[in-house]
Amino acid sequence: MDSTTYALPATPKQIAYARSLALRNKTLLPWEVQQDRRSLSAWIDAQAKLKPGTQDSRPTSKQVAFAERLARIKRRAVPDECFRDKGLMSKWIDGNR
Repeated sequence: MDSTTYALPATPKQIAYARSLALRNKTLLPWEVQQDRRSLSAWIDAQAKLKPGTQDSRPTSKQVAFAERLARIKRRAVPDECFRDKGLMSKWIDGNR
């Protein structure tokens, strides 16, 4: 018997829980992680510590409303890419106050 260790496959319950965490946190569950019980367990631990939606980079509804109000006052449009990134929206707001 050689000293190589064999990775145990992930259990169906682990995969189901990992998928629910991925949906809650709006993140992807990597295929490589699903193949090994230990790596999936580590991924689950990391994702369970996150608050839901912490990885959401979209601007908040308050940012969007404020930007649209500024755009009406300044008679210009908010660029489309600002609606996809919180940081860009913040920079646009700061530049157009």
